[in-house]
Amino acid sequence: MSTLAHTMMTAARPADPSLGGGDIDRYPYADAPVGLDRPGGAPSWDGGDAELGRVGRRPAGSRGRGLHGQLVQQLGQMIVSGDLGADRPLVPEEIGQRFEVSRTVVRESLRVLEAKGLVSARPNVGTRVRPVSDWNLLDPDIIEWRAFGPQRDDQRRELFELRWTIEPLAARLAAGHGREDVQQRLIDMTDIMTHAVGQGDGLTFSRADAEFHALLLQVAGNRMLEHLSGIVTSALQVSGGPVTGCERPGEHSVALHTRVVEALAASDGAEAETAMRQLLAVHADTGPGGSPDHVVPAPREH
Repeated sequence: MSTLAHTMMTAARPADPSLGGGDIDRYPYADAPVGLDRPGGAPSWDGGDAELGRVGRRPAGSRGRGLHGQLVQQLGQMIVSGDLGADRPLVPEEIGQRFEVSRTVVRESLRVLEAKGLVSARPNVGTRVRPVSDWNLLDPDIIEWRAFGPQRDDQRRELFELRWTIEPLAARLAAGHGREDVQQRLIDMTDIMTHAVGQGDGLTFSRADAEFHALLLQVAGNRMLEHLSGIVTSALQVSGGPVTGCERPGEHSVALHTRVVEALAASDGAEAETAMRQLLAVHADTGPGGSPDHVVPAPREH
């Protein structure tokens, strides 16, 4: 085992009681974001609730990004969840007063949201929420917000269908590249996953799994596929638990990852593609009892 694999194992958090891995950068979306009052499901910028105010009063979702990042997170969640619907005007002064932040923080936050396609700012019109069709749906933040909002089922299905389309192709293209450093790193990831399964450490398994899949896209020799590696990482992180687009964490899952690595080493593109399709085949939501509620079938091949 390489030094990298050993380091990741020893630095991992204590083992989880199950192989869920569900605590990866997740926020409790069911709780209303700070600054959100929902009589009848609609947001209100007016009125006085002492708890509706300062950004950062609650740590959930902020992940230490500071006031600017926290405001982006709050407004982004509200837009993606539909609490701030399309064409809703966003008045910077009102936002600043409600969240008790400066004009600069509001202005920079709205610029970030504009870059993501969530809002638009025009002279004599002001800043307004844009429709879903204008959003950058491949943006990692929007993926996260959708995955833990009302659109969670659609988001996870769409991510899975995207991965089913691109990852088997990436595995085929990556075969035969002959890069020993990449081959060793993929082996390291399978070693880490094997150890994590034995320790019941879902968090470490999920991180190694995410790097494994992102690395395949990066070495496929296709710049556009490489650009999507961050999307796959986001998909794995927001899915959480067994909903990773792979087989549930376990020995069979590790064996399929190993098959992909061996096919790459043998320059067998067809086998690498087949093994990757098998790895992605089961996409199960696990209910409270620990058994799958449903299995999403793989898209039909034409």
